[in-house]
Amino acid sequence: MEWISITDESQIDEIKKLSDQKPQVIFKHSTRCSTSSMAKNRLERSVTPEGVDFYYLDLIAHRNISQKIANDFAVFHESPQVLLIKNGECIFDESHLGISMDEITQQL
Repeated sequence: MEWISITDESQIDEIKKLSDQKPQVIFKHSTRCSTSSMAKNRLERSVTPEGVDFYYLDLIAHRNISQKIANDFAVFHESPQVLLIKNGECIFDESHLGISMDEITQQL
């Protein structure tokens, strides 16, 4: 899996625009949480669906971006958390042990 790092708030607007053409997935990761590390590892070991961009946010380093994601997509902030963005909106989000590539793929 190739992660695209989110390091600037302006990337969220770009993700919204890109989601009109193809689905975008955001994974919010806490580098201090073992559950988050486990969820990230499970995603990385899974078969990645084609035609989807996967973004990685280190929310410890970029709390402001994590808050923007919560506000812009009208979701509660959780960690770890995965969001599936299509047509500028979050159509699916999951957190903690509920995060799986199978579930993301089903939502596509």
